[in-house]
Amino acid sequence: MENCSKVEEFILVGLTDSPELQVPLFIIFTIIYFLNLVGNLGLLFLISWDSHLHTPMYFFLSNLSLADLGYSSAITPKVMAGFLSGDKTISYGGCATQMFFFAYFVTIEIYLLAAMAYDRQVAVCKPLHYNTTMTSRFCACVAIGCYICGFLNSSTLTGNTFRLHFCHSNVIHHFFCDIPPLFILSSSVTYIDELVVFFAAVVHSSFTLFFILKSYFLIFIAILRMRSSRGCQKAFSTCASHLTAVSIFYGTAVFTYLHSSSRHSMDADKMASVFYTMVIPMLNPLVYSLRNKEVMCAFRKIVNKAKSSLGIFFN
Repeated sequence: MENCSKVEEFILVGLTDSPELQVPLFIIFTIIYFLNLVGNLGLLFLISWDSHLHTPMYFFLSNLSLADLGYSSAITPKVMAGFLSGDKTISYGGCATQMFFFAYFVTIEIYLLAAMAYDRQVAVCKPLHYNTTMTSRFCACVAIGCYICGFLNSSTLTGNTFRLHFCHSNVIHHFFCDIPPLFILSSSVTYIDELVVFFAAVVHSSFTLFFILKSYFLIFIAILRMRSSRGCQKAFSTCASHLTAVSIFYGTAVFTYLHSSSRHSMDADKMASVFYTMVIPMLNPLVYSLRNKEVMCAFRKIVNKAKSSLGIFFN
């Protein structure tokens, strides 16, 4: 390590080297990112605009939209710029920053999903105590806890990764600064560092997933005890959007990180990474709006208000 010169920048290989695919991929990712911005910013606007959506569930959902915007914006613009200009370099500090914010917002998201599961548990299992349990103070403390966990986890992972030495090559076989390809690139022995990352991933994902499964187990028991079919249907409908988001997010994350690299190619990891860094943040607003009557009602109200305002303006 004494003769190791410090790497000043990295080269991101990206998704493909084919020149004919650069423009089509740029167009596709631009559309995805545009839908992501419109969906999440639109959801944030609806929740802040409609007083009927000023509830704990939508408070956590607005924070989820912020997390989606955060980690997709940490990745997608740089990928789009690479397709457009052909410049795939990223500075050492830029790589560390990208990793930090990506891990920060992803960690926030998994804790928010757990908080939303608890919110649904209280709503279904203890509806009479909902307002006294899910108070504004409690929800704010939970949200702050999510951001603190995100900061601690992201700082640990980023510091653990960028204390390594990078001597032989600066070419990252990925489209963003993710931890596994940087470990492969490092000249250091990464056994301990890989254990740290694996332990952090297992602790955070297992804790939140256990909390989510426990909440839905209690919800399922409560539903079985319901005598009214209408009550059962309402309970299922209020949990459907959240369950869909949890399934998509955890399914992709588990495939990407908790597997043996010898059994899966880096190309498969790239495709999975595209899904959870770009597609999932775009899908979440659709899942929570199209399957949610309250959000659709707020959307129709604002559309009708816009139509009436335009009608007055043109008349």
